[in-house]
Amino acid sequence: MERPAAARYRDGRVPGGPTGEVPAEEQPQRDGLRRGWRTVRPEGGGTVGRSPDGVGGVLGRTADLNRGPGPRARTLRRPVSRRLRGPAGAVPGGSASYVPRTYAAARSSARSVSAERPRIHVLGYGRRMSILSSGPAAVPSAAADKGVGPLLRGWREQRRVSQLELALRADSSARHISFIETGRSRPSEEMVLRLAEHLDVPVRERNALLLAAGYAPHYAETPLDDPSMDALRDGMERLIQGYEPYPALVVDATYDVLAANRGVFMLLDGVPERLLEPPLNAMRLTLHPEGLAPRILNLRTWRDHLLAQMDRQIALRRSRPLRALYEEVAAYPVPDRDREADDEASGPAPHFALPMRIEHEGRVLSFISSISTFNTPMDVTVSELAIETFLPADPATVKYLHSLHS
Repeated sequence: MERPAAARYRDGRVPGGPTGEVPAEEQPQRDGLRRGWRTVRPEGGGTVGRSPDGVGGVLGRTADLNRGPGPRARTLRRPVSRRLRGPAGAVPGGSASYVPRTYAAARSSARSVSAERPRIHVLGYGRRMSILSSGPAAVPSAAADKGVGPLLRGWREQRRVSQLELALRADSSARHISFIETGRSRPSEEMVLRLAEHLDVPVRERNALLLAAGYAPHYAETPLDDPSMDALRDGMERLIQGYEPYPALVVDATYDVLAANRGVFMLLDGVPERLLEPPLNAMRLTLHPEGLAPRILNLRTWRDHLLAQMDRQIALRRSRPLRALYEEVAAYPVPDRDREADDEASGPAPHFALPMRIEHEGRVLSFISSISTFNTPMDVTVSELAIETFLPADPATVKYLHSLHS
């Protein structure tokens, strides 16, 4: 009895003939009919490899596919993603490896970033915020050459999150997370962004993870002097000017001052001009022996607060420039005890937050610091901006500042 037409080969032959037995040399072709695979024979001989119908290229010489279902045989039977095929159908790892165009373009663009990035600087009393150039742009601390797996593992271990916990957060599996970290699986762009979100990876470093995974950066890095940033600049200017007569300033990820109001200039009276040359760094200016440090009554306590704040930012961003700044300011000399402890006239410090108590023209001013950032930033530049405001901590400070403003 003749077999149904669905069991025939494409040339009309019946597999195995009337007896139904399939010769050994025809077994791969029969398997291919069942699974929708086609047979590919490499030039110059070698064992047959198979790939899905429509996907060109030779998967390479391996052991016989009819042997036991070992990991090598399973790997060969896995379809190759169409996304990784080159223009001529070459498969990565073959004679003509292909890198996705977006990845190559992104890596080339990352190497050719402009050497200078515009900054906003303090210009003086009554002047509006302006853009000046002040040094090289920051680069991601993570190297794309390491691959996305080790980078993700580093962020996960730093956040002290297990693979299982991260998988539950990202709606994945611990096995898949393990495969990504060891390089056995290539994550999608969506998966990279999802894992970075749950690991609280900074926006700049998320772009580095995407580059390492073979994708283009997702977040732009727009200079502050770009016309698209006009609304941002105007908003920050109105905010810090509206906070007068109290001090307020805008800083970036390394505490370089981008903008400041007249309240900040009031505190800087008497500081040497060389320390006020751009780029003006808030941490260096506060803790430098020739800066504000000699006038801060509770310098040891305030210094510990600032160093702890920088340490948290280093743990979050893993920034080498920020680490270098931390080591610099931590090496500045510090008194054995706070002058405030010897000042019997100083009132009790507020209990709700640590104040900075600083001398100014024979008076002691007291301020509480507050830092604001932008919610869910979609740009690298915006993600690294912070607005620090100083709220008066006692009525005497309020009265004195308002007398200067009037």
